[in-house]
Amino acid sequence: MRPSTLRVLNRAAELTRQNRFTEAVLIAEPLILAADQHEGDEIRRWLIDHITDFTDETQEDAA
Repeated sequence: MRPSTLRVLNRAAELTRQNRFTEAVLIAEPLILAADQHEGDEIRRWLIDHITDFTDETQEDAA
């Protein structure tokens, strides 16, 4: 994954934790829509692996 993509995803996670979901979507959506198949797969895996980055919950909290 490109470093710029990772920065946007991390920023979107930070905004979501701050209850700024609309802003998070505004910065992440264009990136996701423009991704090719390979990068789209990487983004999908990153989102699944980092779900708690968006919710600010630990695995124990989610259980």
